[in-house]
Amino acid sequence: MTSRGPGKRVRKTPVERRHEIVTTAARIGLTEGLECITLRRVAEELGVQSGLVGHYFPAADKLVAEAFTSATMTELDGLLPEWPARPGTTGAEDGAEDGAEDGAEDPGGGAARGPMGALRRFFGLISSDDFDDVSRLWLNARHLSRYRPVLREHVVEQELLWCRRIERVVAAGVETADFRCGDPWAAAVRILVAIDGTSAYVNTSEEHRAGPLTGVARAVAETELGLPAGALEAAAG
Repeated sequence: MTSRGPGKRVRKTPVERRHEIVTTAARIGLTEGLECITLRRVAEELGVQSGLVGHYFPAADKLVAEAFTSATMTELDGLLPEWPARPGTTGAEDGAEDGAEDGAEDPGGGAARGPMGALRRFFGLISSDDFDDVSRLWLNARHLSRYRPVLREHVVEQELLWCRRIERVVAAGVETADFRCGDPWAAAVRILVAIDGTSAYVNTSEEHRAGPLTGVARAVAETELGLPAGALEAAAG
């Protein structure tokens, strides 16, 4: 009878290792704050030497910035899946987020449920407690970006990307006559500002958000899109 020793440890490729480091840092930033992301902390989470993390990220600020982008992109994909680019939208002009074909089904079913359904789902999700960690992350990142230029670049890039996602859905809704909006990009910017404005109180007004703050961003969107009050409210059940 022969015995087997521990299985051979599989060496990860540089791409796999880098991805692992960024996603681990993103999880720390999302749940504990970007200040908690250090080379030592990430190494401890992964069970490796801090020098290995430092090999991929000699500067911690670069890791913090990429962790922020990773976390916010993951959340955005869950909240508002990629929408096919339409002629005349900012995304179509600059080529950002290309790859989804008209009529193609996205993982979240955005195109399948239509522009109105996509925004109802979006506002339903961001009004839940599950969105609080994302709100805190954005608040945290905007504060730190004042002192960290690399992070600031990532924050600006993500702001534009989130606006672009909303713009594409709005533009699609204008085409189907679900929405009345002369400038989808401007509407998307104002909608995101409303979301960020209410999210800024996430650390201080939790007991009040079941009241007036809950529907502020949705109400702004309804006004921007020429919809009656409550049109973007998700159906109960």
